[in-house]
Amino acid sequence: MSDEEELFSAVDALLEQAVRDPLPEPAERKRLREAAGLTQDQVAGALQTRREAVGNWEAGRTEPRPPKRAAYARLLEGLAARFPAPGAAGNTSTASAGPTATPAREAAAQTSAPHTAPAPHTAPAPHTAPAPAAAPRPAATSRPASTSRRPGAKTATPGKTTAAVAVDPRFAHGPLAVIDVGADRKVVAYCTGGLVLDVPAKSIPALVDWTLQEAKLGQPKLSGPGKDADPLLVLTESALERYGLPTTLTEEERLAGRLPEGHKVIKQLARAEWKLTKRGFGPWARIYRPAKGSERACVQLCIPSWHALDSRHWGTAAQLPPAELARVLGAYASRVMTPCGSTAVTGLELMTALHPPTRASAPHADGTRHSEHNPGSLGKDPVDPAPCEAPDGHPLLADLPRFHIRGPGEKLLEEAYDWARPMTDAECTLRHLVGIDVNMAFAAGANGLIVGLGAPTHVKAPVFDPKLPGSWLVDLSHVDLSRVKVGKDMWADLDAGLLPSPFTPKGERPDGPAWYATPTVAYAVELGYDVAPIEAYVRYDNGRYLDAWYQRLRDAYLATMADLGVDADLAPADFLAAMDGYQERDPQLAIVVSAIKATVKGGLGKLRERPRGEGWRPGESWRALARPTWRPDIRAAVISRTRINLHRKIVKHAAFTGQYPVAILSDCVVYAANGESPLDFLPYRDGKPLPGGFRLGVNPGLVKHEGTQTVLWGEGVREQFDAPDLNLARYIKDGTVTDADNGE
Repeated sequence: MSDEEELFSAVDALLEQAVRDPLPEPAERKRLREAAGLTQDQVAGALQTRREAVGNWEAGRTEPRPPKRAAYARLLEGLAARFPAPGAAGNTSTASAGPTATPAREAAAQTSAPHTAPAPHTAPAPHTAPAPAAAPRPAATSRPASTSRRPGAKTATPGKTTAAVAVDPRFAHGPLAVIDVGADRKVVAYCTGGLVLDVPAKSIPALVDWTLQEAKLGQPKLSGPGKDADPLLVLTESALERYGLPTTLTEEERLAGRLPEGHKVIKQLARAEWKLTKRGFGPWARIYRPAKGSERACVQLCIPSWHALDSRHWGTAAQLPPAELARVLGAYASRVMTPCGSTAVTGLELMTALHPPTRASAPHADGTRHSEHNPGSLGKDPVDPAPCEAPDGHPLLADLPRFHIRGPGEKLLEEAYDWARPMTDAECTLRHLVGIDVNMAFAAGANGLIVGLGAPTHVKAPVFDPKLPGSWLVDLSHVDLSRVKVGKDMWADLDAGLLPSPFTPKGERPDGPAWYATPTVAYAVELGYDVAPIEAYVRYDNGRYLDAWYQRLRDAYLATMADLGVDADLAPADFLAAMDGYQERDPQLAIVVSAIKATVKGGLGKLRERPRGEGWRPGESWRALARPTWRPDIRAAVISRTRINLHRKIVKHAAFTGQYPVAILSDCVVYAANGESPLDFLPYRDGKPLPGGFRLGVNPGLVKHEGTQTVLWGEGVREQFDAPDLNLARYIKDGTVTDADNGE
């Protein structure tokens, strides 16, 4: 047999295998697993593979190989029979990607495509539909039916076919719409993908009715036991004027975060028997009626001119034309979730959406079901933290003297780094200071982390277990960084005076017993030192609660960066080149990247939300404490692991190169170097990084170039402010010395 014949035979074998074991699209694989309430670990266990392999199959990065492919196909086929795709009536074949896409969904797919031109900012002519065809009209009611069109739509190229996309007919027009009033005074809704709907509603109550009955807006649930996302309406200033709402809030209303209860629009809603949540009619108003069975009766409003879209996280999104704003928010919604508040609120809600607190039980003898705890979730009831985990002012600490200041032996203090040191004489002879920044550092810290799911148990003189989440009172002052383990039975001698301690945010060596989260204590053991905890608050009910959250945000970040020309498989030099000016390639998608990052940090911050006014006094409860997601121990564990991950890389780098950091701020590290690029001090050999050290790349946990300044600049700034330990990592990005935090 010739070489050519052998190649063709091999290809034919692959084709035959694919026919025998057809698989649905990656997104459908994930939907089927989640619909059945299965975890990736469970699927991996059944198929005798790793969880990461299942995640790669669901993300489309790799495909299963025989014999696992046949078993995986059988599993998906069985799940598809039990959980058919919404709208795919009678279609249970896993080989199908779902029904043919509607024009609305076909257009929505363009939202995530790189360099997509936004739809023009023009209102549609009423009840017109240019080629190729209008999206399906919302169901007719007693009011005139809405029409839809896609401005600037392009007809399909003859002879080319597009992959069919499974569409939930309930949400055929996407997750959200930007409501605007055109020059002809007609109200229109700009949806994702350039779709535009005529809006007949004359009032806010009528707009809510239209949204729920006709608009076909919303998003399917992210987890089997979860709930569908409520439709989001974004009101422009012209829409606010049309519906009797102010375009800006007064100072009193801004401080209160809402309109006064006597406002005419709130009265209109009350007369129509619509309710508002406790946060009232503010920048992120939620309008609802109590649910009847599974019927959705809730609409989320977003009002940019009331500062709903924080410019620190959403950049200039609030100033974008309606169609472009719909594109930005639609991309975020499709990749993360429909925003339901600030990025912090959405980050927290994403945790709950992926791990709902309850699920339906198995059917009883009469066929009925009841609500029960959903394993792997935080449940529906809040739990008290351990006293050491409680922030100052918590009700658990009400008996402390009024001006008592808790020290490290009473209070868990796991925070990010803020450390710097004077430069050595040798470092001052170098020319540049180069900053590197860890991508999505706190997300990477959450990946694979075991956290507590329930209440803590107090244990005296425990034996330390690195797999048991909790808070430990232990003396780590004996850990000497001048001699540490950097691998199995591998010790390294380091200059401890040039390194921060891994155990404190300021990098100071501890001087006695202190409270630490599990990852911090585990690192002391990893460095080669014994530990003897005095007491601990541990959580025997635990799990990898944040894994799905991390994966969702990681995939959103990587997909958006890829759209901006920064792929995950670039060589180091190519990666640095791709990162140079990536935000200018598509400023709208750059906004999405910023929002995704803020969702990570804000969501973790919400786990220990502090009182926000409301007349609160120390020792009293506050609103956030009523949430099961108020979990300062989980926040502490993530920050602990993130800081330890960074220190581990710093130690590996120092042991291999003899180079030590000059400054660290959160996830940004500054080194002195002779060149301006990270490649001038990172020890790459044949394109391969130091194992366990810093590695350039876009993936969470890898590093990018944060900025470069001269050594003379650094010394000059410190001299100017008479601060030898001024943290240069705070200003390395552009050299401007301000009070702003330039960390990720």
